[in-house]
Amino acid sequence: MAFQYRILAEQITEKIKQGKLAAGQRLISLRQFSEQQNVSMNTVKNCYELLEAQGLIYVKNKSGYFVSAKQAVIQHTPRPNHPDFQSQPREISNLELQIEIQQASIDNKLIHLGAIQISPNLVPVEALRRSIQRALKHSKPEDFLYSDKQGHLRLREALSEHWAEDGFYIAKDEIYISNGCMPALSVMIQSLTEMGDSIIVPTPNFNGQLQLLAALKRKIVEIPADTDGFDLERLEQVMQSSGAKACLLTANFQNPLGFSLSNTQKEKIAQLANQYQCYVIEDDIYAECSFSLKRPLPIKYWDQQGYVIFCGSVSKSLSTAYRVGWFCIPQRLQHLRTQLLMSNVAVNTPLQLGLADLIYSRAYREHLIRLKPILIAQVEQYRQFMIAAFYQVDIRLNQPNGGYALWIQLPEQIDSLEMYRFAQQQGINIVPGEVFGEDGRYKNCIRLNAGHELSDDIREAIVLLADWTRRQLTSVNVA
Repeated sequence: MAFQYRILAEQITEKIKQGKLAAGQRLISLRQFSEQQNVSMNTVKNCYELLEAQGLIYVKNKSGYFVSAKQAVIQHTPRPNHPDFQSQPREISNLELQIEIQQASIDNKLIHLGAIQISPNLVPVEALRRSIQRALKHSKPEDFLYSDKQGHLRLREALSEHWAEDGFYIAKDEIYISNGCMPALSVMIQSLTEMGDSIIVPTPNFNGQLQLLAALKRKIVEIPADTDGFDLERLEQVMQSSGAKACLLTANFQNPLGFSLSNTQKEKIAQLANQYQCYVIEDDIYAECSFSLKRPLPIKYWDQQGYVIFCGSVSKSLSTAYRVGWFCIPQRLQHLRTQLLMSNVAVNTPLQLGLADLIYSRAYREHLIRLKPILIAQVEQYRQFMIAAFYQVDIRLNQPNGGYALWIQLPEQIDSLEMYRFAQQQGINIVPGEVFGEDGRYKNCIRLNAGHELSDDIREAIVLLADWTRRQLTSVNVA
């Protein structure tokens, strides 16, 4: 179901294409449009902002919105294709490269095209400040003692109610608060498996997860993935034959491909986990960055037997600096409680209470509502600019319906690791496809972050990468 502001934006777009709204024509005011369509001012504002981001209209200070003389042309490009391969247990071979690229991706001196994170300008700083101040004002003396390693009760209650509003319920006693999503995944991987065990992962897969598994000395069993998801028949075969005790999956807006599985597929995964007693560690970190009206349900929603462990954090929807995440333990695993409490690192209590207040005050929900249209427009701006910048180059781009990771497939002659080295020299950070799987399957792919505004610096960086690509193709053709 589409947002109302997107429906209105599509109607105005069609009128511009048909010439019913001419270049330079002034649109009716926000208030008039709100009254005309019987919608809120916020809906109208989101509609106009989306049209502005797409280049269809522009705003004049104190004059209103006008139809652009040069209207944006929405261009399309084929989606990336992906190789098939055999699934078998294996070591992760490129840990040193993984670590190098991960360190580079968080270097704030470089242009932010590497780590997947939203712009600091999109963080609701004032709302956070008010929530933390309120939380401190109303805190109790015991809040300043050693904190409960399971997490503060108020935050666990807030999260339980927040998710219930989105259509799925997890009891507060099953929630454990962690210092972000990666620590949550680490605790669960170490609790459910041992060194040398295999973990099933779709490939290409988030390089940070692969780095974690390599550091924990776990093997992986890769199953092919593409921008539509991954083959559940292959998943079942691997669950049945590989001896893997767990799989690590993202069902909603997977990094780097951006796919979101259907409810039928998620239900099937929960059934397979039960049938083969293979635990699903679900990383649902991007679900609240959906472009749709409703937050997509996690695999956990269909878990009847306790074989799905729900993990996440607010780092992608709120701020990467706000290190609060969670893992949720079903009754089947309550015998691990003591072990989990010993493994989990206690989280800063004021931060927990601040997030709880942000949720209860509705400020977090309001932030998510404001964030969606911005991400929709921003991701499409990046896609359109990249298509234009890489003219005469055969590139393929994903088109995510949530999150803000862009996966770009370049011509086969391009080595993305060489592009990464070149970009570093130019003060630009990207992530080469080499680190998203084994056997060099994605040597001609890169992942870019579309979470920051498409600034002049970022535009120049993308043009530099495109020009480098054309030079490389020319030199190959000449040779």
